[in-house]
Amino acid sequence: MLDFFTFTHFKKSPSLLHAVTTKLHDSPYAFSLALHTGEPVETIVANRNRLSNLLHSDEQLHYIVANQTHSDNIKVITQKETKGWESLSDAIENCDALITDVKGVVLNVLTADCVPILLYDKQKEVVAAVHAGWKGTKAQIASKTVHKMQEVYGCDPKDIIAGVAPSIGRCCYEVGKDVAEQFFDMPEGYTNKGDKYMLDLPLINKQQLLAAGLQEKDIEMSHTCTACEVERFFSYRKEQGCSGRFMSMIGIKNTNFQNISQ
Repeated sequence: MLDFFTFTHFKKSPSLLHAVTTKLHDSPYAFSLALHTGEPVETIVANRNRLSNLLHSDEQLHYIVANQTHSDNIKVITQKETKGWESLSDAIENCDALITDVKGVVLNVLTADCVPILLYDKQKEVVAAVHAGWKGTKAQIASKTVHKMQEVYGCDPKDIIAGVAPSIGRCCYEVGKDVAEQFFDMPEGYTNKGDKYMLDLPLINKQQLLAAGLQEKDIEMSHTCTACEVERFFSYRKEQGCSGRFMSMIGIKNTNFQNISQ
């Protein structure tokens, strides 16, 4: 049985759907949901359809998946449509953050160490899903997504709650100076280890969300390292180049939607 990682404060909002998938070891490719890493497309699509069936919707859901490129590109989804769910050919191109207010549309990011960030404006009912590796974090994609929510939907950052999902932690993310120096302006975001550095991407993204105007009480950290918990989550670094990816997803429910996390 697939078990989901969920956020406590998201579950308090009855109109919200969210979930972070985990490994399922008796499933093909441990329930990887990535179409871009070389597994048979039909197997990954079957995994995705199994996931969709677990969401218990009485109405059709539409799933949006992007071709993630470690950019700071953001796409606003304005209509009910499915993109990138059964094929890479119609995925949103060159994009690492998705935003929508359309009910029944589920936004998805795929990761295996990078930081997935889910955002929800409780007043405007706007959601966003963000993929932040070190390059996206350096480009401040999380705060730029908040700003885009303000620009397009008039969101107030004080109404936005955030979930920073499982990702590689400071405990395991060792980088060289070439990467660490990108964040030397935030000394609390790394620890020296000889000529290497232990980088804390979840914390750096949290600080960027705070700088964008979110309240600290509204940012829920998973405190879960994918490398430490590799039995439950895919970790590219721990598994030395794994091809599996798990999915972090968020959407506004249709009227007759049953919350999987309740």
